Amino acid sequence: MGKKKTAFHDSFQESEILWKDRKRICGLPITFSKYSLDKDRLYFKKGFFASETNELLLYRVLDIKSNRNLWQKICRVGSVSLYSADKSDSILVLKNIRKSDKVRKFLSVLIEQRRNEKGITGRELYGASGFSQSGDILPDADGDGVPDIVDSD
Repeated sequence: MGKKKTAFHDSFQESEILWKDRKRICGLPITFSKYSLDKDRLYFKKGFFASETNELLLYRVLDIKSNRNLWQKICRVGSVSLYSADKSDSILVLKNIRKSDKVRKFLSVLIEQRRNEKGITGRELYGASGFSQSGDILPDADGDGVPDIVDSD
């Protein structure tokens, strides 16, 4: 007997995973924190008994930073920090991943591709982060997560 397909199943298509890794301890993947990336989103899943999954749309990433301390260099890992216009996780850190610098460069290219596809410029994203160009916090009166921009005309 075959599996019954639903309308939800037919309309949902999984994207190809371009990269995946786990948070590592001493270079070994023995944690329950998993990272994966497809062409549009970065996924972060953590937990064993109670799990939590978060996703970040790549075009919403404002800045990327990678760092490696001495201990991470010894264990051949590093961390990549993603600063985004996402309200739930404005800073997402991919902790103790292998080849962190290559991952940062790969993410940077993908982010630029997504922005170009959507026709989004840095200026549009800057307002979405909740700060004006002068650094003031912009109000969000309707609560939709997008700050209200007041015209000065």
